[in-house]
Amino acid sequence: MTDGNGLPMTALLTAGQRHESVFFTDVMDQVRVPRPTGRPKKRPEAVAGDRAYDSEENRKWCWKRNIESVIPARKGMHTGPGRPPTCDTQKYKQRNVVERLVGRLKERRRIATRYEKKASHYKAMLQWAFIGEYLKR
Repeated sequence: MTDGNGLPMTALLTAGQRHESVFFTDVMDQVRVPRPTGRPKKRPEAVAGDRAYDSEENRKWCWKRNIESVIPARKGMHTGPGRPPTCDTQKYKQRNVVERLVGRLKERRRIATRYEKKASHYKAMLQWAFIGEYLKR
């Protein structure tokens, strides 16, 4: 998960064979953005994802929390009655910040090849890479 500026916010380690869109709600529930006063912000204004995140569950989760879903509909899906979901194309173009962050993280050989066998050690290296990203800014 990243913010609009390409800074990492949170990560969730899962099994390699599981698809990442299954854990969309788990990752979103981990996000907390501190404010100068009051409770931390838990809800973004919009969430952008690629077509793999297009599921009824993910869209309902966003709708219940009043979060704009910037996820294009998969081809061949949503053929039933009703209007297919829409996607703001201008906001969707901003999704590349996530891909750029992943590219910057994979420049670190340890992150890209996962030398660590234990998940806790790999998560520590990932957090170390997050700190490096924040220090660069």
